[in-house]
Amino acid sequence: MKINFTKSNGPLDKLIEQLMKTAQGIRRPEYVREMIIASLKAGQEDDESADLKLMNTTLKEMRFTSKVFGPYRNVRKVTVFGSARTQPGDPVYEMARQFGKKLAEEGYMVITGGGGGIMQAANEGAGPERSFGVNIRLPFEEKANPVIEGNPRHITYKYFFNRKVAFLKEADAVALFPGGFGTLDEAMETLTLVQTGKRNPMPLVLIDNQDCSYWVQLIKLLEEELLARNYICQSDFELFERVCSVDAAVEKIKHFYRRYHSMRYVNGVLVIRLTSQLSPDDIRKLTDQFYDILMPGGSITTSGALEAEMDDTDIINLPRLVIDFNRKDFGRLRSLIDSINDFKV
Repeated sequence: MKINFTKSNGPLDKLIEQLMKTAQGIRRPEYVREMIIASLKAGQEDDESADLKLMNTTLKEMRFTSKVFGPYRNVRKVTVFGSARTQPGDPVYEMARQFGKKLAEEGYMVITGGGGGIMQAANEGAGPERSFGVNIRLPFEEKANPVIEGNPRHITYKYFFNRKVAFLKEADAVALFPGGFGTLDEAMETLTLVQTGKRNPMPLVLIDNQDCSYWVQLIKLLEEELLARNYICQSDFELFERVCSVDAAVEKIKHFYRRYHSMRYVNGVLVIRLTSQLSPDDIRKLTDQFYDILMPGGSITTSGALEAEMDDTDIINLPRLVIDFNRKDFGRLRSLIDSINDFKV
């Protein structure tokens, strides 16, 4: 039998509908139906058990991720990356611990890889009640740290790609301390996703060691090799910020959410939600400063919630900016958000 995603499968569609009714409590049945269809099609098309095992494990890991993070959707979270090999007593370890502590004091929760080093330090600072640990099964290093072990906000993944989704999907900011290949991988992946618009803008803070030397070398490489060869643009440097103190890192994150709340696209138009309204003069200044990232003839206007946003009941009363954004200059978009936050509240 050929199975289709459209409702043209006759008795099979009725069986799926009956299955969901029998299970009860199915929210968003249109998506659940398509997941069932996808599973059936995979079973027909692929006789490689390895492929099916990967699909199965991925779905289960993503389902559990949503379950763990779901109750905390309205709490801002910061993902912290850094070396698993940094030892207690190292000045950078203490910086990470203080960073976690200050974030918790400001009402944030902390997401780490759940292991040792910088991850443990950040979890220690935030405390178990304000910590998540998204661990990975490895033959070395990645045993859960004492703060996360046994914590209901601890997840262990088989696949790195599922873990990376959790790190970035659930984060409202990312902070990177000095680290090895994994830390650099996360830095580049986060930058790539934000640069290409596959992840909405957010604070990406590079927290340097005490002599401010670690991230300087990476930035130098970006400037002297990537920028010089036109592999990246000057505006891409607006996507991240480098600091040499914990206080500065926390302040950068807080400032990003001083007025900016969130964003989404509605029918191809960018809608930015704000916690307070901008003045007409502020709008004129934004339009003049960022005309280069508007579509031809585009504008920046104020609005209430659009019809497509009516399901977002918890933020329906927030003022909006509707922007005819060209959807390619994301470094400049980050600068626009900074300007929104700089205006007098």
